[in-house]
Formats: sequence, structure tokens, C-alpha cells
Amino acid sequence: MSNRPIVGITMGDPFGNGAEITVRALSQQSVYDHCRPLVVGDASCMEYALQVAERLRGVRLALHRVKSVAEAKFQYGVIDILDMGLISPDEIPHREQDGISQPFGLGATKLGGEAAFQYVVKVIELALLKEVDATVTNALSKEAINLAGHHYSGHTEIYADYTHTKKYTMMLAHENLRVVHVSTHVSLREACDRVKKERVLDCIRIADSACRALGIEKPKVAVAGLNPHCGENGLFGREEIEEIQPAVDAAIAEGIQIPDGKPTPPDTVFSKAIGGWYDIVVAMYHDQGHIPLKVKGFVYNQEKKRWDAVAGVNVTLGLPIIRASVDHGTGFGHAGNGNANELSLSNAISYASSFARNRPLCKL
Repeated sequence: MSNRPIVGITMGDPFGNGAEITVRALSQQSVYDHCRPLVVGDASCMEYALQVAERLRGVRLALHRVKSVAEAKFQYGVIDILDMGLISPDEIPHREQDGISQPFGLGATKLGGEAAFQYVVKVIELALLKEVDATVTNALSKEAINLAGHHYSGHTEIYADYTHTKKYTMMLAHENLRVVHVSTHVSLREACDRVKKERVLDCIRIADSACRALGIEKPKVAVAGLNPHCGENGLFGREEIEEIQPAVDAAIAEGIQIPDGKPTPPDTVFSKAIGGWYDIVVAMYHDQGHIPLKVKGFVYNQEKKRWDAVAGVNVTLGLPIIRASVDHGTGFGHAGNGNANELSLSNAISYASSFARNRPLCKL
């Protein structure tokens, strides 16, 4: 089984529920069937997460500390962790519940931000050195990493900087709905200004390549408009005429399949994608792509007052290494309560493994 890709998984903010989510995901035999997972983080936090899982979920796993990838066992029932040693046990806050002491989240802190940032830097390093075949990230706090002096707006920008990548984009995916973004973490005003032909064309190309890397031989790409009704021939804006349509025309000339042959109104494109009209959608800005994915993947049980599903994967495309991520936050308020939902992380590991297996066949 040595052909299973090695997947480096960051623990996320040490004071969130990333460690618990990781334990729950790696308690599934199926993960080890298709990859060899290695956690990058702090053993002190993972130990507490294992205690929470055993006490509240009946999950019993062992922890194996390593200092290099070569030391990992990759054996189901044993979680390999590359222990960074950044958080000591006495720095993890606790609360009493039912007479039992258990860890809980502090919220955004400089200490947590620095640790989470260093986990990401380390897993990028391992990927660039080809010691791991793909990387998966648990959630970090943008506020926390900035408190620690690392002025990035998220994982995507960290990966782009540390891999010296200029042309990249975010893809969100849940089941048959996949979305890439022309812009992400900028103001809406700036997002509109970033809708330019070359950037839109780059995103179309990346979207097509991503689908091929997932095994889709002839991807069908939809390109969302920016304005209501795609601008109504310039009545509500001219971006579709001056920037998006020229990008669509150039992509079609390259052989990329865009069934509509023009921008598709954003109020219908996602319903059509879910219905199988397209394999992927190029969205013009962050919320245009994120909202439909989270409406589909996040399911709240009003009666039980809990999330039944927090599904969806965040993938950074265009990098020289593979990166997939959970599509949710740090869960500071949920740390230690045993209710961590691992579905998004499990999906991210599956996506990263799939990309790693197909990467030799297609450039992302």
C-alpha cells in the first residue's frame, strides 16, 4: 500500500476544534485506505483531543510523535504527528463540565496564531521538498495570525507567497457543485475592479485543469456574470461586454468547453450546475461562490440546535503543490465539547488524495 499518497494535515489553531476534528476524521479506516495521513501540529493539543474523543465519543486511538516523515507508521489506530512543540500542556485552558476537566478555546490569540501559522509553513516546506504528496489544512484564525505579526488574509495567500505563485485561485466543492473565484478576500468594491479579461481567462483555464485532475475528461465550464442579468446588454454594467465575454471567447478558442458561450446570469448558474449542466462554475467574487456552496453543504438541525453537516472543501488551484482545506472556521466556541464535525476535513483529505493520484496526468 506504499502507493497511497502521503497527506500532510495541519492541526489548525491550537485553541479551536481542529485537533478534535482531526481525531474524528482519522478514526475512520477509510482514510487510511486511500492515503497515508501525517498531522503537523502539537502533540499536547492532540493528546487532549484524544481524551475528549474517548470520554465523549468512545473513540480510542494512539498518538505517535515523529520528527520526520520517515518516522511515521501510517497505521490505522495510530495517529502520526510531526510535533512542532509550540504549545505546552499548561498553555491549554480548561473548564469543568460534569466534574471533568476538559480543554476549551481561548479565541483569537497571538500564541494560537503563531502556532497555526508555523504548522502551515512546515507543511508547505514538506510538500516543496516532496516529502508529502499533498497538504490539507484545518482552520486558522485570520485575526490570530495577524496578531502574531503575519499579515495575510488567509491560507490561500500564505500558500501563494511561500510557493512564489502569481496565478492561483480558490475552488470550493461539495458533491457535484464546484466553484472557482476570480477574487476572494478583498472588498466588494475592489472585487468588481478585479474582473478583468486576463484574470477571468486564467480562472477558466485553472477550472478546466482542476476538473481534468479529478478525472473529468471533457469538463463543462460555466462563467458567472458580475452584474444582475449579466448587465442586460450594458444597462446594468459593462463588465460582461468588455471583460468577461472576451475571456470566454479566448477560452473557447483554446478548446475549453463553455456550453453557454457567454456569461451565465449568477442567479441561475448554480442551480444549473447542481442539475448537471456544468462541472464547474467560475464566480466573479468571494460571496457569489461561497454562498451557494454553504447553503448546499451546511445543514443546521433546528430541533436539535446543532449542525448535522458542515461539508465542503476549499482547494487552492494553480500552486506547484496540492492544498485542500476545510470550508469552515476555527470553532473556538465549540472546542472541547465533543461536537466537532469532521465531514469537511474528511472530504478535504479525499480531494487531496485524489489530486495527488491524478497529478501526474494533469497540471493543476
